[in-house]
Amino acid sequence: MEILPLAVNGNNAMDVAVRAAKGAGEILLKHFDTQKTVTHKSHGNLVTDVDKASEQFVLDFLASQYPDHSVLSEETHSDTSVEGYTWIVDPLDGTNNYVFGIPFFCANVALAHNGAIVLGVTYDPIRDELFTAQKNGGAYLNAKKIHVTQVTQFEHAAVGFDLGYSHDRGQEILSIATKLWGNVHCLRAMGSAALGLAYVAAGRFGLYFHRCLFPWDIASGTLLIAEAGGRVIDWEGKPALYSSQALIASNESLIRSFLKLADV
Repeated sequence: MEILPLAVNGNNAMDVAVRAAKGAGEILLKHFDTQKTVTHKSHGNLVTDVDKASEQFVLDFLASQYPDHSVLSEETHSDTSVEGYTWIVDPLDGTNNYVFGIPFFCANVALAHNGAIVLGVTYDPIRDELFTAQKNGGAYLNAKKIHVTQVTQFEHAAVGFDLGYSHDRGQEILSIATKLWGNVHCLRAMGSAALGLAYVAAGRFGLYFHRCLFPWDIASGTLLIAEAGGRVIDWEGKPALYSSQALIASNESLIRSFLKLADV
């Protein structure tokens, strides 16, 4: 397991990340059934006052524990360069689900070192499910080790995807879903890329794919899947990075089947 710097209070980085993600999740859960102030960032892309409150909690907490680290976050620090030790934060992944009262969303906290993800936490406050991974340390769900699916045939696999906020990319995803339909056990559009990736790591989904992503959507999930024995590639077949905008996540066999069926 990669050794990471301790926080100013002596806690390890995983403990700090878990506290940050759970604290954000507590805020999301507290306000889930309340009236929210909603702003449109672009078509279909919403932000709420709760996003901002949960992000501020995470930013303040991380600053108190690692004052020398940088932060890349969706709402207030989206242009930060990922150099040295950088926290990558999404205070609410699945905002549309959250706004419409659909109980499928999460908080993400990841740590990168010189661009490589070395720690990832995804927390689902509705189900109290905590997905964690540290580089070379395995992936866990509520402290129980997890692994990507052993299924090798698409007809036995559940496949997840999301459309994103780009009309053209969304149309491409729908076209691919049409090609897959009838060749997989089932297809599911999730509304949260981060949970989609966590579900691949836990073996719930056989495969997940997306064409319009941001670092805070995937930083935690890519490490979860790698540490759970899976692969995450971009649309050119190269290993996905925290900055990849499109990805395919699964085991080796299902990725090969996907590339053949989807013809990407």
